Amino acid sequence: MSEAVGSKEKRFAIGLDFGTNSVRALIVDVEDGTEVGTYVYPYPSGQEGILLDPKDPNLARQNPADYVQGLYESIRGALAEASKHPEFRPERVIGIGVDTTGSTPIPVDKQGQPIAFQEEFRDNLAAQAWLWKDHTSYAEAAEITEKAKKMRTGYLAKCGGTYSSEWYWSKILHCKRTAPKVFRAAYAWVELADWIPAYLAGNLDPTKLVRGICPAGHKAMYHESWGGLPSAKFLASLDPDLVPLRERFAMPAVPADHPAGRLAPEVAERLGLPAGIPIAVGAFDAHTGAVGAGIKPGTLVKIIGTSTCDMMVVPMKEKLPDIPGLCGIVPGSIVPGMYGLEAGQSAVGDIFNWFVRYLTPAEYTTGGDPHTLLSEAAAKLQPGESGLLALDWNNGNRTILVDPLLTGLLVGQTLLTTAPEVYRALIEATAFGALTIIRRFEEYGIQVREVINCGGIAEKNPLVMQIYADVCNRPMKLSRSSQTCALGAAIFGAVVGGAYRKTEQAQKKMTGVKPIVYKPDRKAAKVYAELYQLYQTLHDAFGTQGWKGTLYHVMKDLIAIRNRQRLGK
Repeated sequence: MSEAVGSKEKRFAIGLDFGTNSVRALIVDVEDGTEVGTYVYPYPSGQEGILLDPKDPNLARQNPADYVQGLYESIRGALAEASKHPEFRPERVIGIGVDTTGSTPIPVDKQGQPIAFQEEFRDNLAAQAWLWKDHTSYAEAAEITEKAKKMRTGYLAKCGGTYSSEWYWSKILHCKRTAPKVFRAAYAWVELADWIPAYLAGNLDPTKLVRGICPAGHKAMYHESWGGLPSAKFLASLDPDLVPLRERFAMPAVPADHPAGRLAPEVAERLGLPAGIPIAVGAFDAHTGAVGAGIKPGTLVKIIGTSTCDMMVVPMKEKLPDIPGLCGIVPGSIVPGMYGLEAGQSAVGDIFNWFVRYLTPAEYTTGGDPHTLLSEAAAKLQPGESGLLALDWNNGNRTILVDPLLTGLLVGQTLLTTAPEVYRALIEATAFGALTIIRRFEEYGIQVREVINCGGIAEKNPLVMQIYADVCNRPMKLSRSSQTCALGAAIFGAVVGGAYRKTEQAQKKMTGVKPIVYKPDRKAAKVYAELYQLYQTLHDAFGTQGWKGTLYHVMKDLIAIRNRQRLGK
């Protein structure tokens, strides 16, 4: 069947989206993706849901209790809104899908409960969920990379050639070395994307719960070509205590169109839903966001938020090279039956928020939203007019350098440099980073024929989208849904619920793009091509070991472009 089947009764799916700062529940009509109910629950712990350590800027954790409370609050809130729809009934929900941030592994006990729930570890940061943006394990990531190269395992070929501090094994190894008591108390480590579906299904046993190919393949070096997870021999070479964790990891890992179980009676009763609803295997937010944006071969989906993820798919029948600097090439991780390719930037919205929080003058922080006020002022500037050029590495570089020890840089300030000029330069820096990713895909034969953007920044900031169109010199489209990650999760809920046989069939019915398209301005694109050459110089000079050249001309060239643009204006 190529489309929704069965009776004329409306049927619905729920998508749960566990983001960096909140969890969102979305209820959609499986026939066409119409959104009938939604609710957002901000995580109450820490700073906007993130547990921080002022002594270590690399640390970012989350309270697992926020996930549980958020699950109930968000679904119940979405159900309350959906109840206003004349054809919605809780018994018409046919499936639930889940996406989360990642790699966000949680140390759990034998029953699969987070050890942070134990009184002894309630306030221990190491016992919490290790959020994707935690970079404390950069030394362990480098060690894993070097060990894999030395042992010639081939493990790095599918994750861009470098293992990241954002990922599963480096975080666990860092916990062993810095918080051994927590490590000993943890029977296993479970990705948040696997833990939530298991919680819904009432099957938290870490040796039996269903593991998703998305988190396993992109973050845990899982690949069927070498038998799943890295070998016991390799893990023992890092630390023998990692080997039992491998043995407690249920394999094989499977795509999100597989069921993780059915809604447990005790959970269903608290939610106000019938028991037995199929639960889809979990995936990462960016991957379901790509599905919700209608990803297909040749389409690059950019999920733009606190960071960005750049997603592409390639049919399994096509020969695909290993691409350095990517976050993974994993069969079935986005659209089942296709290779999923992930790239991204470690900070985008976080950079803009950093500038507003710490460096923005009072005139832009009172009387309105500072991002709006700064964007309005920055939109009046011409490309290159400020004389500024920045590197977008305030939280390290994810793609293509995969280096958490890189930092931000701003070149060209004078005593007259203004806040809007800096704000625009930061936007441009993230756009240059986005172009670098596009160029890396195309260097290895993956043609980018269209770009679809989604996420809060894409929705709310036209200046960002126009600068991206000008810098990348290609149109920027917007996903029809403003909740693409949750929509993608709901699509998998619709598939496991039997409304569709294949993910692509559900996408055709349930996704689309907005009529607005940001088209590149020819004059602006020409100036940005000049600035990008200077960005590349800084990128290679500060980001690569083998760079040879001079930086002497960079400031002079920026001044020349600045003077020319101001004169033309």
